[in-house]
Amino acid sequence: MKIPKTTLVYFSPTGTTKTVVREIARGMNHGDVEELDITRPDARKQPLETSEHDLLIIGVPVYMGRVPALLTGWLHSLRAHHTPAVCVVVYGNRVYEDALLELKDILARRGCRPIAGAAFIGEHSFSNDKTPTASGRPDGHDLHLAELFGREIVEKFRSASSADQISEVNIPGCHPYRGDSKLWTVDFIAVSDECTQCGSCAEGCPVGAINQTDSRTIDTEKCITCCACIRHCPSHARIMKPGLVMDASLRLHTLYQERKEPEFFK
Repeated sequence: MKIPKTTLVYFSPTGTTKTVVREIARGMNHGDVEELDITRPDARKQPLETSEHDLLIIGVPVYMGRVPALLTGWLHSLRAHHTPAVCVVVYGNRVYEDALLELKDILARRGCRPIAGAAFIGEHSFSNDKTPTASGRPDGHDLHLAELFGREIVEKFRSASSADQISEVNIPGCHPYRGDSKLWTVDFIAVSDECTQCGSCAEGCPVGAINQTDSRTIDTEKCITCCACIRHCPSHARIMKPGLVMDASLRLHTLYQERKEPEFFK
C-alpha cells in the first residue's frame, strides 16, 4: 500500500528532535507531509485528531528516562482512529530507559497503531563548551541512519496490502516505567550584562518560564531545565550558575563520553 498523508509532531526546545524527525521524513521521500511543532505552549492548546488514512511520526526528547511530564496532558488528548504511528525519542547519550515504551503505550491508548520506533542521540541539554556531552549530535552518521529508517518505514507500507496487515512494533522496556518524569526546581541560569532584552529567550521558552519584559526573571517552578534559552541567546548572555545543574553536566561529561548509536525497532 502507499504511504498515507504524514504528520510530523515534535517537541524540540534545542532543535535536535526536530532535526531527527525531519530527516526520517526526508528518507520517506513523500510529498504529502505536514508538521506540528508542539514546543511552544500555544501549540499544545488544541488536540490533534488523526484517522486510519494518516501516518503519525511523533518525536520527543527523553527527560530522566521518561517522556517529558509536561507533554503527557497533550499526548493524552490525542484523538486517533486506528492511525499508524512511528515513535521517536532523542536522548543525551546517557540512557533512554523506558521513554520509547512509554511513548508507544500512550499512543496505543489514544487509538494509534505503533508500527515502528527509534531512539536517537542528541547533544545533551546540559552540554557546554567546558563539559560537552554528545556534542554535535545528531551528526551526519545519525542523520544518514534516520534517512534509512524513513526508507524502511516506506518498505513496511509497500509490503502490506492494507493498513491492518502492517505489524505492530515491539518495544523493550519495563512496567512500571523506570526513571522519574518530575524535573528539578532549581535557579541555575545567570544572566550577564551582555543581555540586550531582545526577548528571544522568552519567545523560545517551551513553558513560558521567562518574563517577556524582563528576561532576567525566570519562573523556576515552570522551568524544565531544557537550556534552550542558553543555546539560543544571540548575545551569549546566559550561562549556568555553579550548583546542581552544572554538577550534573560535569557528571554526564565524565561518565557518558562513549558514543552510543541509534536503535531501531520495526
